Amino acid sequence: MDANDKPDKTQKKRGKAGGTKRLINWRWVLTITPLSFCISVLMSYLSNEALANVGNLIAFIILFLFIGIGILFDMIGVAATSATEKEFHSMAARKVTGAREAVWLSRNAEKVSSFCNDVVGDICGIISGATSAVIVARLILHMPEPAGVLVSLAVTGLVAATTIGGKACGKGIAIQHSVAIVFGTGRLLSVLPITPDKKK
Repeated sequence: MDANDKPDKTQKKRGKAGGTKRLINWRWVLTITPLSFCISVLMSYLSNEALANVGNLIAFIILFLFIGIGILFDMIGVAATSATEKEFHSMAARKVTGAREAVWLSRNAEKVSSFCNDVVGDICGIISGATSAVIVARLILHMPEPAGVLVSLAVTGLVAATTIGGKACGKGIAIQHSVAIVFGTGRLLSVLPITPDKKK
């Protein structure tokens, strides 16, 4: 038997024994994909209904509300990846409200970040873009073409600048105050009717 066969057999044994870590959590992917679809449809429906019978001022408020939600969830996702669960163990031992949920958020930082940054953040970005398009269509309805183009560019630039600048500021705050943000989120989760399984 050739000596070069030994590493191959060892590698096969490790593969069978599950020694190599899976790069993709398919269970999470199959869970988050339909959930993203449902959240996107719901938020899009609420946005369309809210914009149907309101003026331009309220429409802008709704637009910045969605941008704000995206920034807020982005901060939670960043804070969850920055904080460590050991920072909440003593509070959980004292049965402080929200501490066990904070431990869960830190322990499952990958999933929390995926949901907050990718799912909610991306959905809010898409809806804010659609909302801004509706606002622009209203504003330029009776404008000449040069003015309409300028208004469209201004609104698009405003949305992009607010989103990017807000997330840039939010990330810095989330890293510096990760414990407070995760703990605050945990306290909020503790009073909701649906709470995460803290044993995982």
